[in-house]
Amino acid sequence: MEELVRPNINTTPVELMPDFQFALSVDCVIFGYDEGVLKVLLIESDLPAYKGQWSLLGDLLRHDEDLDEASYRVLRERTGLTDMFLEQVKTFGAVNRHPAGRVLTTAYLALVNVKDYQLKKKENALQWKPVSEIQTMAFDHRLILDTSLTVLQRKIQEEPIIFNLLEKKFSLRDLQHVFEQILGVEFDRRNFRKKLFTTGLLTDVNEMEQQVRHRPGRLYSFNQKAYEQIKRKTFVGLQF
Repeated sequence: MEELVRPNINTTPVELMPDFQFALSVDCVIFGYDEGVLKVLLIESDLPAYKGQWSLLGDLLRHDEDLDEASYRVLRERTGLTDMFLEQVKTFGAVNRHPAGRVLTTAYLALVNVKDYQLKKKENALQWKPVSEIQTMAFDHRLILDTSLTVLQRKIQEEPIIFNLLEKKFSLRDLQHVFEQILGVEFDRRNFRKKLFTTGLLTDVNEMEQQVRHRPGRLYSFNQKAYEQIKRKTFVGLQF
């Protein structure tokens, strides 16, 4: 981790905090959907205090970049992706959240199509972990993860961002399953499909699933053009 940045001594009375260390950082909560499971991309912590524990991907803010630029940099360096859903969630500033000093971090929520990414491995292990299997994490990252998941649960019912987790062509089975994974509930298959079709957001691509163990289903795509037209008039979200 980079050396922490000290406050500007020209504007901060030295006598008030003679040994104070202060830094700003970003942490990215990168969700992906793979093999029917909601996952989050984590990295093994290299700090002795958290040896063997997993943490979110993040970095200190550089002097020449803003928060959004820093979050995009982290994502680009680690996944190789430059185009994805990314949104600021919240700033976390508990006094003792980092063992190296006073560090405030701003969390970003990202949604990735797992099959599109390219992990950029460095010294630390980097893995997709099922969200449901995560118990403890380094720093306060479990709190950040839980907070981001709550935001995601709300947003997928307000905006069609869930399609960022799927391939361009997807089955209704996969779409229902990813909703269930995020919201932690099960839907009646017939009612779920009826609700989705009434939105007008799905386009039948006239293709069927290939090489699946279950009965092949029809494939659909998200109709962005239809959404742009609908949201200006009547779109009120996908409330379940």
